[in-house]
Amino acid sequence: MQDHLPPPVLQPDTLLDLPTLRFPDRLNCATELLDGPVGAADRSGRLAVLSPHGVRWTYAELHATVSRIAHVLTEDMGLVPGNRVLLRGTNTPMMVAIWLAVVRAGGVVVATMPLLRAKELAYVIDKARISHALCESTLSAELEAARTGGRALRTMYYPGATRDGADPGATRDGADPGATRDDTGPGVGVGLEEAMARHPGRFSPADTAATDPCLIAFTSGTTGMPKATVHSHRDVMAVCRSFPQHTLRATSDDRFVGTPSLAFTYGLGGLLLFPLHIGASVVLLDRAAPRQLARAIDEFRATVCFSGPTAYRAMCMDPAPYRLSSLRECVSAGEPLPPVTRKMWKQRTGQDLIDGLGSTEMLHIFIAMRGDEAATRPGALGRPVPGYLAAVVDDAGRPLPYGEVGALAVKGPTGCRYLDDARQADYVRNGWNLTGDACWADKDGYLHYHARLDDMIVSAGYNISPVEVEATLLTHPAVKECAAVAAPDDERGAVVRAHVVLAEGHTPSPELVLELQRFAKAEMAPYKYPRLITFCAELPRAGTGKIQRFRLRGADGGSAPSAEREGASGDTASL
Repeated sequence: MQDHLPPPVLQPDTLLDLPTLRFPDRLNCATELLDGPVGAADRSGRLAVLSPHGVRWTYAELHATVSRIAHVLTEDMGLVPGNRVLLRGTNTPMMVAIWLAVVRAGGVVVATMPLLRAKELAYVIDKARISHALCESTLSAELEAARTGGRALRTMYYPGATRDGADPGATRDGADPGATRDDTGPGVGVGLEEAMARHPGRFSPADTAATDPCLIAFTSGTTGMPKATVHSHRDVMAVCRSFPQHTLRATSDDRFVGTPSLAFTYGLGGLLLFPLHIGASVVLLDRAAPRQLARAIDEFRATVCFSGPTAYRAMCMDPAPYRLSSLRECVSAGEPLPPVTRKMWKQRTGQDLIDGLGSTEMLHIFIAMRGDEAATRPGALGRPVPGYLAAVVDDAGRPLPYGEVGALAVKGPTGCRYLDDARQADYVRNGWNLTGDACWADKDGYLHYHARLDDMIVSAGYNISPVEVEATLLTHPAVKECAAVAAPDDERGAVVRAHVVLAEGHTPSPELVLELQRFAKAEMAPYKYPRLITFCAELPRAGTGKIQRFRLRGADGGSAPSAEREGASGDTASL
C-alpha cells in the first residue's frame, strides 16, 4: 500500500508532539468517526446526517448503511485492502456513507468533483491506479466515457439526491442507470441499493495500520496537471484533533453546513470528518449555490458553516430574507478573505469569520485566526494551528526577518506525499512543506498573506500582491468580484491587469475603467494600481471554487472595455 510514494529523503517531517496527536499503531479512522472515541457516550440515537430531500439518519442508521455498503464492496465487488475506489457524486448522505464504507473496508478513497469530464477522470483513474468505482447514476455518462481504452473498473451506480430519503437498505426497482457495470467481477445488473438490501447492518472494520493510506486527494489543477496527494488513517485523525479542536471549538450540539464538495479536502473536513468526529450533525447540500446555502442555514438552523469568501459575499448581497441568526462559527478558506467581505458578514450576521489557510497536500487548515482576533490584527491571516510550525524563508530555505515577504514553510502532523510525482522535490525540502504561498510575519508571530508565489506580479522591479489589488477594488461599489494577474509589458516587464465582474446596476465603459483606476491609486501605492482592466461576466473557477488565474493570465482581454494608464500621475486613458 506504500508503493509509488516518495523516498524517505523527500518525505516531510511528521510532528506528533502533542498528547492528542499520538495514535496507536493499528488504526482505522472510520471506526472512531462512526463510533466515537473509546469510552465516549453512546451516540447511536443522535442525528448524524440530514439533507433538504428528507434524510434524517441517526448515527445508528448511518452505521448500518456504511456496513451494508462495506459488505457490497468486499463480497460483491471483490474489494481487498489497498484497492483504490473512485467516488463520483454530489454532497449527499449516501456519499458520506460510501466514503466511510470504503475506508472501513480498508480501501483507499479517491473522490472526484462532479464537474470532471471523461478526459479528466481518465487521468485520475490511471494516476491513482483505480480498480473500483461507486458513482451517482446522474453522473454516469462521463465515467462510462472514461472507461474506454482498457480501463476495467468494477463499478456500481446509486441514485442521486432525490432518492436520499429512501430506506438505505431498501431494494431498488432495477432501473438501468443504477445497475452494476463490472468488467471483471460478479453482480452485473445490480444497483448499489439492491445489493445493500442483501447484507446485514454490521461489518467488522479492516485491521489497518495508522500509516496505511486511506485517501488520495487530487489538487484542483489551477496551475497545471493535478497532483495526487496521499493521506493515511493517522492523517485523518490528526486533522480532526487540530483545527476543529483548537480554533473551531464546535461541540456535539452543533449542526454543520457548507458549500465545498466532499471531493475537496476542505469540504471533506468541514462536512464529514469534523462533525462526525465530535458526534455532531451535518446538513449535506447537493446544490451548494450561496442562496441554497442561506436557505439551508435558515431551514435547519445550522450553527457551523464552511464556505469561501465568494459565497459569504454573495449571501451578504442577496436581498432574500433568509435568517442566518442561528450561526455560531463560520469558516472561510479556499481563497484569501478580503477585509471588506469580513466586514460585510459581520454587519449581516453579527458573527466574525474564522479565516484559514490549508492545502490538499496538508489535508486541511494549518494556519488560522478566529474572527475576534481580526479587530486587533487587521489583514492578518493568523498563526499556526497548535501542532504545526511555520516559517517564512528565502529561496535557500533561510528564515527571513519579520516584515519581509518570503515563501511559507510548514511542518506538522500531516504533510505532502505525492503519488509518483517528481514535483515532490519542489514541495518538500529538508522536511518542510513549501506550500507555494508568499507571506510575511509580524513580531507577534501572526502571518500575513501576500499571494501565491506563482501569482506574484513583478512590475518594474516592484513586487505587487494581487490579493491587495483585489481587496482594494472590492471596496468600490461597482465591483462584485475581481481577480488581478500579471500581463506582459515591454517597458515594465509586467503590469497589473484586473478582471472585474460588475455589481448589478453598473455597465462596462471607458469612464468606469478610469474611475476604478483612480480609486485604486487613491487607496494604495500608485505603482500597484491596475493599468489594465477587463470586464467579464464571471471569473473562471475550478471545481473547488478557486479562481483559475492561469486562464486569466492567458486571456487577451477580449472585446470588453479596458484601458491603460500611462505614468504614475497621468489622467488619460487609451482604448
